[in-house]
Amino acid sequence: MVSTRLGEFIEAVGISYYAFENTIGASRGAISKAVKDEKSIGSNVLEKILIHFPQLNPDWLLTGNGAMFTSGASETGVKQYRLRTDNIIENQRIPLYNLEAVAGIVPLFGNAAATKPADYISVPHLPKCDGAVYVTGDSMRPVLNSGDIVMYKIIDDIKNSIFYGEMYLLGLDLGGDEYITVKYIHRSDAPDYLRLVSENPAHSPKEVPLTAVRAMGLVKGSIRINSMF
Repeated sequence: MVSTRLGEFIEAVGISYYAFENTIGASRGAISKAVKDEKSIGSNVLEKILIHFPQLNPDWLLTGNGAMFTSGASETGVKQYRLRTDNIIENQRIPLYNLEAVAGIVPLFGNAAATKPADYISVPHLPKCDGAVYVTGDSMRPVLNSGDIVMYKIIDDIKNSIFYGEMYLLGLDLGGDEYITVKYIHRSDAPDYLRLVSENPAHSPKEVPLTAVRAMGLVKGSIRINSMF
């Protein structure tokens, strides 16, 4: 079944069904339900999948023949997390910052133009990004592993610009210390609080006051290097 093989691919690239559906512009639960119930997937949806995930071998997806990934595609993976309103840029040079050198994302986001990047990343067909950083920790596994690169768009109006359910790079002031984390942001039952949710079920959701968020970037893509050879 095509849907069964698609489920195997989603698991192999380490992306959640939510992020996968959001990337291809499918409704919430459409792909996960098709995989679970072994239902057919329309040709228009398959076309979108192959456009957004060029590393997926179409022959393998449709017939089961050959390898899951196209030649060389498993060495470096680029995932995209798009909103339906995003404008795609043909090509852009995204500055890659060393968080240790810039002392956190709060000063980085506050004065990015004056901060010297460690390097640049060139990624085609991606929404506008303001920068990229390496992530650490395992709270977002398997979507993100420690050492992956996330590319972000800075959110200036934090209170009024949150897309709930999306993934964010956050700088939090908790007890006078800055914490840098990547989390999904959900609505909280408590007024003026946010619920930070991890992909890894071993990490429990955390409620934080909105005032503790000192810097916020909407994650637009991630890069994983699986092989150095």
